Amino acid sequence: MKRNTFLLLVLFAILRSVSAGETLPKETLFLEAEGFDTKGGWVVDQQYMDQMGSPVLLAHGLGRPVADASTKITFPKSGEYRVFVRTRNWVARWAPEQTPGKFELLIGGKKLPQAFGTENDNWFWQSGGTVSVGSNDLKSEITIRDTTGFDGRCDAIILTADPDFTPPEDPKELDALRRRFLGLQEDPLAAPVAPEGPFDMVVCGGGIAGICSAVSAARLGLNVALIQDRPVLGGNNSSEVRVHLMGRTHFPPYPNLGNLVYQLDPLQTGNAQPGDFYKDEKKRAVVEAEKNITLYLSTHVFAVDMGEDPEGGAGKTIRALIGKNIETNEELRFEGTLFADCTGDGTIGFLAGAEWRVGREARSQTGESLAPETSDQLVMGASTQWYTEAVKDERGNPQATEFPPLPWAVHFNEKSAQPALEGEWDWETGLNLDQVADAERIRDHALRAVYGHWAYMKNASPSDWRKKAEDRRLAWVAFIAGKRESRRIMGDVILQEQDITQRKKFDDACVVTTWTIDLHYPTDHQTEHFKDEEFRTVAKHKQIVPYAIPYRCFYSKDIANLFMAGRCISVTHVALGTVRVQRTGGMMGEVVGMAASLCKKHGTNPRGVYHDHLSELKELMTNGIAPHPESYYPSARPIGLPASYVAPKWLDEAGKNLARDAGIAVSSTHQQASYEAANINDGKHDIASNEHRWVSDKSEGPHTVDLTFKTPVNVNAIRIISGQASGVTPITDFVFQYRGPSADPNLAGDWIDIPETKTTGNDVGDFAARFPDVEAKQFRLKITATPEGLARIWELELYHLK
Repeated sequence: MKRNTFLLLVLFAILRSVSAGETLPKETLFLEAEGFDTKGGWVVDQQYMDQMGSPVLLAHGLGRPVADASTKITFPKSGEYRVFVRTRNWVARWAPEQTPGKFELLIGGKKLPQAFGTENDNWFWQSGGTVSVGSNDLKSEITIRDTTGFDGRCDAIILTADPDFTPPEDPKELDALRRRFLGLQEDPLAAPVAPEGPFDMVVCGGGIAGICSAVSAARLGLNVALIQDRPVLGGNNSSEVRVHLMGRTHFPPYPNLGNLVYQLDPLQTGNAQPGDFYKDEKKRAVVEAEKNITLYLSTHVFAVDMGEDPEGGAGKTIRALIGKNIETNEELRFEGTLFADCTGDGTIGFLAGAEWRVGREARSQTGESLAPETSDQLVMGASTQWYTEAVKDERGNPQATEFPPLPWAVHFNEKSAQPALEGEWDWETGLNLDQVADAERIRDHALRAVYGHWAYMKNASPSDWRKKAEDRRLAWVAFIAGKRESRRIMGDVILQEQDITQRKKFDDACVVTTWTIDLHYPTDHQTEHFKDEEFRTVAKHKQIVPYAIPYRCFYSKDIANLFMAGRCISVTHVALGTVRVQRTGGMMGEVVGMAASLCKKHGTNPRGVYHDHLSELKELMTNGIAPHPESYYPSARPIGLPASYVAPKWLDEAGKNLARDAGIAVSSTHQQASYEAANINDGKHDIASNEHRWVSDKSEGPHTVDLTFKTPVNVNAIRIISGQASGVTPITDFVFQYRGPSADPNLAGDWIDIPETKTTGNDVGDFAARFPDVEAKQFRLKITATPEGLARIWELELYHLK
């Protein structure tokens, strides 16, 4: 990999002093907060810069004030300087009198009287009064000091001795002013050309799909730019978002698709785990090993330069992308022949004028059974995951912690709360909002929900839950939202539900999607208590048979040189439910890189590959872009049809389910409020939903489910419905046992296996077994092996058959 050598911190631009000029205020310092020398505990947040104009510094301390950010400055002259700070009160929409994002400004070590982040729902220039600068104080330091730890934010600071200058609020005027102060081109399209270019292919988006697109193209000889707007690669699978990889790989017709995905795979499953679980460095190492890739981290693309289709078609082509470094504000022009939109948000297609969709199509438009009667803007939301950790004193003993009541956060009571010590994918926000235009609002409401929930857990939850939370504190809350759906760029084929369920054959079928059609909606509980501001969801699943997506979904129908990979490909909302998971997106990237190599080889475009060189693409897909793995991680392993959920033939004549009368105890529970043990015998087992299941913690086991009756019962049949709606994960090795008699009335008897139930390698979701009569008060399901260490059970039923 060629490192980008042009990303230097240009302090002369960021801290530019202007003493004269017709278009700039006199004796003025313009300071970009994200460009400070020392950021302390503040983090750079670029997620909504297209809406408000710039990256910002965020004090994401989980309620504990973060370390100061500071930078050196030089005043152009002594005198009185007025202070302006661009910021906002991030909870003003919900609680205008509250100010959790309050911070202070210090100049030369002296604190200004004015607190910042205390006014206005919108970004604006908050006045900070004046500061006197003596002739001995021209060289100084400015410090941003967080006072709360609750996500205060700062965009920029202006210090001006010009009495006639007031910074503009109008976005266009502010952008023009910012460009002049920072020494940027007035027209972004005139930005300096990236010296490592021009590129054969420019890939925008450094998630799994983008990495695979770039590496695939590079290994086939293309000069590639990979642009990522965060300092780490991985997207949703990075340490910043922490969503595990799902979707299976290595299916016919091209079982070598997925070889590259495997090289990136952390080979672990689990959401909201510690950061090193996601192996950011492994992904970066794969990219850096490629001499044909230049990696541009922390670079946000915000503009495109367009031209006419050189082949004379009706469409247009992209000539270059314009990107801004989110810390230095430096802009570069990335010129190329081919481009790949792997942003998830369809940013490149949108900027280029491609046709795109967002929200749900109407059933009359698509003919899909899962589509609503009327089209709307509902999308799947963005997850803000979180977890807590136990705190111990220096002797290793549990140490009580505190967390304040938060009047500005989401309010909970015993009816609205769902107690938990961690939150995963289903802490999902913004389903009824624009995931791009409303990105800051969506993320901020999610933070209010997490913080409010934890305040309730620590201060007002039932006593048993307060006890569980007593020695715990928030350890991690994502500030980068994990998006599922926004814009989808339309291609020559728009994949629909019935293509998948009716197994429509395409001659360019390639990447196999294996996930269910998995669509998310607010839970009924959320709508009852938090209508229009829901932040928890339920997944509704429709099982599919693995299905090969056509290549024509991977390029734009009206931008001649634009590929797509990941969740912004050409599909309907319903079809997105299955194709959007990350391993599937990674395989799309592998194919996009292969097709790009054929574009270069034959001087054609993505559409031309389909029409004129499809056989060559099939040959590349047959060979793969990386060595075939010797073994598979369980969640990626290619398997056949979904596990069978066929009820036993004897069920209709079975009579009463005796297990409904038993008390239940389990060895462990994952997310007790969501997957509690009582679900095991509640009589509910909707295999299209992951609700009403018990899920164990993730461990080697054994996991146990104990059933205790008030008086002995006689049973001779068992039914176990296990797994998950989104994958084939029934319990695999297990045995049903009963408690035998004991010679000593003070001791419990031994657990005795029922031989007819002993099972290894089970792949059936609806398992049933019959056995000779057994009479006992206590029974146990002993589970010794499960996919990925998790036991998942919808229902355990016991019968006495005649």
